[in-house]
Amino acid sequence: MRGKILDFSDANRTGLIGGDDGKRYEFSAADWKSEVVVAAGLEVDFVADGSRAKEIYVDIPSRTAASTDKNKVAAGLFAIFLGAIGIHKFYLGYSKAGIIMILVFFVGFILILPPIAISIIAFIEGIIYLTKTDEDFYQTYVINEKQWF
Repeated sequence: MRGKILDFSDANRTGLIGGDDGKRYEFSAADWKSEVVVAAGLEVDFVADGSRAKEIYVDIPSRTAASTDKNKVAAGLFAIFLGAIGIHKFYLGYSKAGIIMILVFFVGFILILPPIAISIIAFIEGIIYLTKTDEDFYQTYVINEKQWF
Protein backbone atom coordinates (compact mmCIF):
# COMPACT_ATOMS: atom_id res chain seq x y z
CA MET A 1 0.00 0.00 0.00
CA ARG A 2 1.13 3.55 -0.54
CA GLY A 3 0.89 6.53 1.76
CA LYS A 4 2.62 9.53 3.23
CA ILE A 5 4.40 9.93 6.55
CA LEU A 6 2.33 12.37 8.58
CA ASP A 7 4.50 12.47 11.69
CA PHE A 8 7.58 10.88 13.22
CA SER A 9 8.92 11.35 16.76
CA ASP A 10 12.67 10.85 17.20
CA ALA A 11 12.19 10.62 20.95
CA ASN A 12 9.66 7.76 20.82
CA ARG A 13 10.95 6.34 17.50
CA THR A 14 7.32 6.02 16.36
CA GLY A 15 5.30 7.63 13.62
CA LEU A 16 2.07 7.83 11.68
CA ILE A 17 1.38 7.17 8.01
CA GLY A 18 -1.68 8.37 6.11
CA GLY A 19 -2.53 5.57 3.69
CA ASP A 20 -4.00 6.03 0.22
CA ASP A 21 -7.06 4.22 1.56
CA GLY A 22 -7.78 7.14 3.91
CA LYS A 23 -6.76 5.24 7.06
CA ARG A 24 -3.89 6.04 9.40
CA TYR A 25 -1.24 3.52 10.35
CA GLU A 26 1.18 3.60 13.27
CA PHE A 27 4.76 2.40 12.84
CA SER A 28 8.03 2.17 14.73
CA ALA A 29 11.56 2.87 13.52
CA ALA A 30 12.16 -0.91 13.44
CA ASP A 31 9.64 -1.15 10.57
CA TRP A 32 11.62 1.36 8.46
CA LYS A 33 13.58 -0.41 5.70
CA SER A 34 15.02 2.46 3.60
CA GLU A 35 18.40 4.12 4.03
CA VAL A 36 16.72 7.54 3.90
CA VAL A 37 16.13 9.16 7.28
CA VAL A 38 12.48 8.98 8.35
CA ALA A 39 10.78 12.36 7.94
CA ALA A 40 7.27 13.74 7.67
CA GLY A 41 6.20 14.32 4.09
CA LEU A 42 7.95 11.31 2.55
CA GLU A 43 5.83 9.17 0.27
CA VAL A 44 6.16 5.53 1.23
CA ASP A 45 5.18 2.01 0.25
CA PHE A 46 4.30 -0.30 3.15
CA VAL A 47 2.49 -3.43 4.25
CA ALA A 48 -0.66 -2.78 6.28
CA ASP A 49 -1.21 -5.09 9.23
CA GLY A 50 -4.40 -3.95 10.92
CA SER A 51 -3.71 -0.43 12.14
CA ARG A 52 0.08 -0.93 11.92
CA ALA A 53 2.45 -0.34 9.01
CA LYS A 54 5.33 -2.73 8.44
CA GLU A 55 8.14 -3.08 5.90
CA ILE A 56 8.15 0.62 5.05
CA TYR A 57 10.16 1.87 2.07
CA VAL A 58 10.45 5.26 0.39
CA ASP A 59 8.09 5.20 -2.60
CA ILE A 60 10.65 4.56 -5.36
CA PRO A 61 8.37 5.26 -8.37
CA SER A 62 7.58 8.80 -7.17
CA ARG A 63 11.23 9.35 -6.22
CA THR A 64 12.44 8.28 -9.66
CA ALA A 65 9.96 10.53 -11.45
CA ALA A 66 10.92 13.53 -9.34
CA SER A 67 14.65 12.85 -9.48
CA THR A 68 14.61 12.97 -13.29
CA ASP A 69 13.44 16.57 -12.97
CA LYS A 70 16.13 17.46 -10.41
CA ASN A 71 19.21 15.38 -11.08
CA LYS A 72 21.95 15.53 -8.44
CA VAL A 73 24.77 15.34 -11.01
CA ALA A 74 23.39 18.27 -13.00
CA ALA A 75 22.83 20.28 -9.81
CA GLY A 76 26.35 19.49 -8.61
CA LEU A 77 27.99 20.47 -11.89
CA PHE A 78 25.95 23.68 -12.11
CA ALA A 79 27.05 24.52 -8.55
CA ILE A 80 30.72 23.86 -9.25
CA PHE A 81 30.97 25.65 -12.60
CA LEU A 82 28.18 28.29 -12.52
CA GLY A 83 27.33 28.36 -8.83
CA ALA A 84 28.65 31.85 -8.16
CA ILE A 85 25.67 33.23 -10.07
CA GLY A 86 23.22 30.77 -8.50
CA ILE A 87 22.39 28.63 -11.52
CA HIS A 88 22.15 25.49 -9.36
CA LYS A 89 19.61 27.22 -7.11
CA PHE A 90 17.38 28.06 -10.06
CA TYR A 91 17.78 24.50 -11.36
CA LEU A 92 16.54 23.12 -8.03
CA GLY A 93 13.63 25.58 -8.00
CA TYR A 94 14.98 27.91 -5.29
CA SER A 95 14.52 31.24 -7.08
CA LYS A 96 14.91 33.35 -3.94
CA ALA A 97 18.27 31.75 -3.08
CA GLY A 98 19.36 32.08 -6.72
CA ILE A 99 18.55 35.79 -6.76
CA ILE A 100 20.48 36.28 -3.52
CA MET A 101 23.54 34.60 -5.05
CA ILE A 102 23.34 36.69 -8.24
CA LEU A 103 23.02 39.93 -6.25
CA VAL A 104 25.89 39.08 -3.91
CA PHE A 105 28.06 38.16 -6.89
CA PHE A 106 27.38 41.21 -9.07
CA VAL A 107 26.75 43.90 -6.43
CA GLY A 108 29.66 42.67 -4.35
CA PHE A 109 31.96 42.57 -7.36
CA ILE A 110 33.28 46.02 -6.40
CA LEU A 111 34.53 44.70 -3.05
CA ILE A 112 36.01 41.48 -4.56
CA LEU A 113 35.50 39.46 -1.34
CA PRO A 114 31.74 38.69 -1.67
CA PRO A 115 32.02 37.04 -5.11
CA ILE A 116 34.90 34.88 -3.86
CA ALA A 117 32.88 33.85 -0.79
CA ILE A 118 29.76 33.03 -2.83
CA SER A 119 31.89 31.03 -5.29
CA ILE A 120 33.35 28.98 -2.42
CA ILE A 121 29.87 28.37 -1.00
CA ALA A 122 28.61 27.21 -4.41
CA PHE A 123 31.62 24.91 -4.88
CA ILE A 124 31.04 23.31 -1.46
CA GLU A 125 27.34 22.84 -2.27
CA GLY A 126 28.29 21.17 -5.56
CA ILE A 127 30.55 18.71 -3.76
CA ILE A 128 27.80 18.01 -1.20
CA TYR A 129 25.26 17.34 -3.98
CA LEU A 130 27.60 14.94 -5.77
CA THR A 131 28.56 12.97 -2.65
CA LYS A 132 25.00 12.32 -1.45
CA THR A 133 23.18 9.16 -2.42
CA ASP A 134 20.27 9.59 -4.82
CA GLU A 135 17.78 8.96 -1.99
CA ASP A 136 19.50 11.45 0.36
CA PHE A 137 19.62 14.09 -2.39
CA TYR A 138 15.94 13.52 -3.15
CA GLN A 139 14.89 13.73 0.49
CA THR A 140 17.06 16.73 1.34
CA TYR A 141 16.65 18.96 -1.71
CA VAL A 142 13.40 17.83 -3.33
CA ILE A 143 11.16 16.73 -0.41
CA ASN A 144 12.54 18.91 2.40
CA GLU A 145 13.55 21.75 0.04
CA LYS A 146 16.77 22.54 1.91
CA GLN A 147 18.17 25.60 0.14
CA TRP A 148 21.58 26.09 1.78
CA PHE A 149 24.23 23.49 2.63
